[in-house]
Amino acid sequence: MVEVRDLPTLNAVLNTTAAVLLVTGYVLIRRGQVRAHRAVMLAAFATSILFLVSYLIYHAQVGSVRFQKTGPIRTVYFAVLLSHTVLAAAVPPLAVMTLRRALRGQFDRHRAVARWTLPVWLYVSVTGVIIYWMLYQLP
Repeated sequence: MVEVRDLPTLNAVLNTTAAVLLVTGYVLIRRGQVRAHRAVMLAAFATSILFLVSYLIYHAQVGSVRFQKTGPIRTVYFAVLLSHTVLAAAVPPLAVMTLRRALRGQFDRHRAVARWTLPVWLYVSVTGVIIYWMLYQLP
């Protein structure tokens, strides 16, 4: 059984998994492997949903976690956190819109929004891992 204290690590694993799946999905579609791309992107979407559920459960139980370090690293942390937070708010609607267009066969419209969705979603996934590292692992 996963305990609340373990959820930040689980969240980092889910974010890492989502990032790997997103890059894999991009590579697959560039190679013309549409079926594999679809499967991997659905897995990325599911992984991100699991992350969001875990994240909300953790913060409902624990509240916000203060960054304890001082000096220049504090400025770096808050810069990463700010950009991550602003863009994270855009990921759910972008991901749903992108997925919906693909599932409806609206591939021109899907591609048009996916060009924005992929880099934003990937950035949020990667910076989520960086934030985890800075909050919980930074010596």
